[in-house]
Amino acid sequence: MLVFAHGFGTDQSMWGKILPWFIEHYRVVLLDHVGSGGSDQSAYDSAVYSSLDAYVDDLMAVCAELDLVDATLVGHSVGAMMAISAACQDQGHRVARLVLLTASPSYLDHPEDGYVGGFTPQDMEDVFESLDANYVEWAEAMAPVYMNTPDMPQLEHDIQGSFGRIKPRVARDFARVAFLSDVRHLLAEVSVPVLVLQASDDVVTPEHVGTYLDEALPISTLVRLAASGHFPQASAPEETATAILEYLNRA
Repeated sequence: MLVFAHGFGTDQSMWGKILPWFIEHYRVVLLDHVGSGGSDQSAYDSAVYSSLDAYVDDLMAVCAELDLVDATLVGHSVGAMMAISAACQDQGHRVARLVLLTASPSYLDHPEDGYVGGFTPQDMEDVFESLDANYVEWAEAMAPVYMNTPDMPQLEHDIQGSFGRIKPRVARDFARVAFLSDVRHLLAEVSVPVLVLQASDDVVTPEHVGTYLDEALPISTLVRLAASGHFPQASAPEETATAILEYLNRA
């Protein structure tokens, strides 16, 4: 059983390229976070979805509704934060393991304890200022930077389209949830095995963050992908799927 939780700027279609490696052998659950993709847009409330907790509650509600047991949560980007929090809430009943793809426990630097997430407070202010001023313009400019596949322009075009499908209000809210959340305090509480998949040349998640996760999680395996950018499930689906399958087979 695999449950895929997407990150900011995307929806469940972002997993489409790796699904052929899984659907014949696993039950696969895809979902759109409220406000994204095909979710019920009327269910979105800025006040409710202003924190990671609401998304985690939704993720656990899906697992409960489907009565999932021994499931693997595959979280991308902020979806990985959700998976970490969900595993701590679950206490091993429904969630058996995690796969964290281009994950970070905090994108913001915390100089008070020496943590370097990759973004300073001023970086964040600049991002949010650009988002608030003109989300569409920001998305068109930044989506290709996050994808980081200049030799595959179609992928950059695809991610621009994905970013563009989100309503600006939702995008502004979700960006703050993604970039300002901090789950570092939960890492030591994750009692299930975890696969950390770190891509190269990821402007959102520096390579040292993968090492941080691997060292902070009690039971973890770190795999560094040759794929570049923040979306290896799209840019290198075979490599990404193979790494996950090899981990699941060993498990």
